[in-house]
Order: sequence, then structure tokens, then C-alpha cells
Amino acid sequence: MCKEGFTTRPNLRVNTFISEMVAQFRQSAQQKASSSSSEQQVSKPGEVPCDVCTGTKLKALKSCLVCLVSYCETHLEPHLTMSGLKRHQLIDPVENLEGRMCTKHDKPLELFCKTDQTCVCILCTVLDHKMHDVVPLKEEYEGKKAELGKKEAEIQQMIQKRRLKIQEIKHSVDLSEEDADREIAEGVQVFTSLKESVERGLKELINTIKEKQKTTEKQAEAFIKELEQEISELMKRSTEAVTPDTLSNASEVLVSAETPESCRCVFWPEPKSQPQ
Repeated sequence: MCKEGFTTRPNLRVNTFISEMVAQFRQSAQQKASSSSSEQQVSKPGEVPCDVCTGTKLKALKSCLVCLVSYCETHLEPHLTMSGLKRHQLIDPVENLEGRMCTKHDKPLELFCKTDQTCVCILCTVLDHKMHDVVPLKEEYEGKKAELGKKEAEIQQMIQKRRLKIQEIKHSVDLSEEDADREIAEGVQVFTSLKESVERGLKELINTIKEKQKTTEKQAEAFIKELEQEISELMKRSTEAVTPDTLSNASEVLVSAETPESCRCVFWPEPKSQPQ
């Protein structure tokens, strides 16, 4: 403390020693805040961001049901140190804090009315939901969570059963396809053998008919040739034949009228009908 006396008010001067201490203190505080902020995680999609952070939003550590604000580690410090803010109710960070407050009584929705299946505040249980079955919200949450977990397990079990059924059906289809391919191959083999047998039988039948035709043609040619020879001999005899006027007696007519042995007709057999 300065004990020097002055008759007039002196001009104020900056205490360089205290000024330097304040500057160092501010610099240290800024470095500490900067280091603390860098260590905290930046809010990612799906996470609750700090409502106080400007610029880059850090991940909220707690939400205040009185302030209806979510705080990161840095901005939460006053609620942990100041006596007036220590009385505020802090919960794990959640979004839409306004929706967690009773619109009628402006109190946190900390209870659940099973009768009306709705969230209520402490005043609701005394007024509007009197004599209703009311339990703590956390208790109802745990019960619902367990129930949903059981339903989820049942659903997953049903999904697994259906997946196994799908695998069985696919396996059955694969086996059916293999059987179909095998039956097709066997059918093709049978019909191919049958086709070859029919073609072979048809070829043999055609060859047999052709051979018969050739034999018939040869026989016909032989008969035709023999008949043509007989015709030639008959025509020759016809030119040399005597008339009744040139004969001296009736015996010569009778002798000359006899049919020579070489002029007898050869009969061609009727063709046989082919089998249908």
C-alpha cells in the first residue's frame, strides 16, 4: 500500500507488476481452456452437441433440466462449482429438452403414468393423475427396454428361422434342378437311341425294297427279252406260213395249223402287294 500523501489527485499509473501477473494469468487460463477444448471430442452426427459452444460444437457431457441446456465439459464447470447452479438437476445429454418438461406445470417429466401411458411431473401425480399407477420414469424405461429386448430377441429368432427356411428351400430347388437335368439327359439319351434305331430300321427297309425292286426289274427284263425273241420268231414264221390254196391236201393244212412248241406264250406273274 502506497503511503505517500498528495495535495491534489495524482494521475493514475499502471502497476506494471500486477499488470504482468494478470496478463500471465489470462494467458495461462486461455491455454488451459484451449487444451481442455482440444481434448474434448467434437460432436458427431447422432451425438448431442453443446448448446453454448460457438463455432465448432463439442460433445455435450450433461443436460440441465432447469436451464434446458446441454453443456460440454468446459461449459458444465459452473454447474459443478457454483452453489446456486449445483441445485440444478443434471442428466445424461439428451436432445429436445423442452419436450422433457411438463407444459402445464413447467416441471421435469420424471414419472410415468401407467394408467394413461404418458410421462408426468411430480405435480401431475397430485392433481391430474391422482390415484393413478405412477412409477419413476427410469423404472418404466428399464422395463420397456427389457420388454423391447425380449421382443427383439423373438423377432431375431423368427428372422433366423425364416433364413434357415430360405436356405432349405434353395437347397431343395438345387436338388430339384439337378434331378431335372439328370432326367433330361436320360430322356435325350433314350430318344436319341430310339431315333437311331428307327433310322436304322427305315434304312434297312428301304434297302430291302430297293433290292426287291432290282430283282423284279431283272426278272422283267429277262421275260421281256424272251417274249421279244418269241415275237421275232413268230413274225418270221408268219411270213413263211403256207395258205390253204398252196396245200395239196387237207392233211398238210392240219399239220401246218399246229402251234409249234417254240411259240408257246410265257405268262408274267402278277406283282405281289407290298405290306402296308
